[in-house]
Amino acid sequence: MRNSEIARLFEELADLMEIQGANAFRLRAYRNASRTIENLTESISELAEQGSTALVELPGIGKELAQKIVTIFETGQLPQLEKLREEVPPGVVMMLRIPGVGPKKVAALFHELGVTTLDDLRAACEKGDVAELKGFGKKTAQSILEGLDQVEQSAQRVYLADAMPVVEEIVGDLEKLDSVVQVSVAGSFRRRKETIGDLDVLVTSTNSAEAMDALAAHELVEKVLARGETKQRVRLTPTFDSGVKLEMDLRVVPDESYGAAMQYFTGSKEHNIVVRKRALSMGLSVNEYCVSRDGEYVAGRTEEDVYAALGLPWIPPEIRENRGEFDLAERGELPELVELSDIRGDLHMHTTATDGTASIREMAEAAKARGLKYIAITDHSKRVTMANGLDAKRLRAHWKAIDKVRSEVSGIEILCGIECDILEDATMDLPDDVLAEADWVIAVLHYGLKQPREQINKRLLTAIQNPYVSVIGHMSGRLIGKRPGADISYPDIFKAAADHGVMLEINAHRSRLDLDDVHAAAAKDLGIPIVISTDAHSTNGFAEMQYGIFQARRAGLTKADVANTRTFKQFSKLLRKK
Repeated sequence: MRNSEIARLFEELADLMEIQGANAFRLRAYRNASRTIENLTESISELAEQGSTALVELPGIGKELAQKIVTIFETGQLPQLEKLREEVPPGVVMMLRIPGVGPKKVAALFHELGVTTLDDLRAACEKGDVAELKGFGKKTAQSILEGLDQVEQSAQRVYLADAMPVVEEIVGDLEKLDSVVQVSVAGSFRRRKETIGDLDVLVTSTNSAEAMDALAAHELVEKVLARGETKQRVRLTPTFDSGVKLEMDLRVVPDESYGAAMQYFTGSKEHNIVVRKRALSMGLSVNEYCVSRDGEYVAGRTEEDVYAALGLPWIPPEIRENRGEFDLAERGELPELVELSDIRGDLHMHTTATDGTASIREMAEAAKARGLKYIAITDHSKRVTMANGLDAKRLRAHWKAIDKVRSEVSGIEILCGIECDILEDATMDLPDDVLAEADWVIAVLHYGLKQPREQINKRLLTAIQNPYVSVIGHMSGRLIGKRPGADISYPDIFKAAADHGVMLEINAHRSRLDLDDVHAAAAKDLGIPIVISTDAHSTNGFAEMQYGIFQARRAGLTKADVANTRTFKQFSKLLRKK
């Protein structure tokens, strides 16, 4: 079991205990343990093999928690969690995914109204029972109804980032088989969509039965759902958020069809419709087996062959969404998409000064070890009280601490930054005389995301017009599948950003990826520099950068479009004059 899976078990345990009314101290212990395990650089399984003695050396892990971890690895389950799962129906747990509905509200819905499913909850809202509950009201009931629509849409999907290590392990093990010649993942996974619903793996093999047997016996496969001569469907073992278990199709295809199958099963549907129409206009037919003319094979061994038969260059999977990629291909202007290796700096991260788990020095050293040449330390401003946000006095002391570290750590530039809230009344969380002292200011919306568009726009324009704001971070404030973003007039805000020289962020955290691909592409068209940042809260958080890169590639961004691909000297020229 991976660190993330164990962390998720303890987070689930804390949620179920809170629904059942457990005391705050115990809940905090389990949530802290979850964060500790999630942020570990070493494998928790290796520590568990050494017994509880090695585990208690971890911060926040006492003897009781250490023994629970050992029990999970020895038995594959945690009796306390299994008992709570029996007492709290899965539908009740699903309610935690509704924006603005935490364990306390779920407990009230469960214990006082007897609501056990999302359908029950919808009915209770529509009937008026939820509005009458203490602490709820009509506004909350309406908000729950709106949130239910979002939860139901995303209930069977998981973050690309969560699925990736599982998929890569399975594919890597299939590649080791002597009989397997080629193996790749297609579908939305290959297009690097933010979330995925299922998986398509394509294989060419000299022995299809061996490939299927290997998949069926894989430790990450729970059950074989169907099996034929060339196709097998399985359910995977890992349980993701909301109880989702991904299903995977393995298709064994002939060598001469591999490229055609890859093109067909990668999609998107919209892209493939255009491909088929183009083929028909040329007297060709294209499907998952080949490109043909009058029933005669023309191409299909590679994707390059398939596109070449249609008079096109190969199109990167990330931009196969029928958003102009065919026009670019015909003109020979397909972008050379940005790569992870192009990134030289990370400009959004947190330390123990607020809600991070590592010190300034630890973050700097970890960034340097990853090959970064510059970073910005950007802890929260005071509005984010739950993260111990910084007021002016604490922030200035924090910057002095950053100054000290950057004088002692060579080989990397460290900027004194701040993630400053744009308040609900359209003012900044810190005064201008403080912001003027910063090297890098990220302005963000954390609260009041449901305000009317007019007020949201006013708040964003306030930040953009502020002479000390460098970039707008995670502009919409969305959390994928959990919280919708603010209602923003993007054309107006983008024009203002372009006019005032303010950069825009793609926040690489798997649950944000904000700006999304469509809006990042629109910003590119206006020449607005994009910054891809991790929002790292631990040294492990730097690994999130690849998901921001995926989002940037889906937006069609090149190295030149991304500000933090520049050298520090080049990047410094983009910083606004104070």
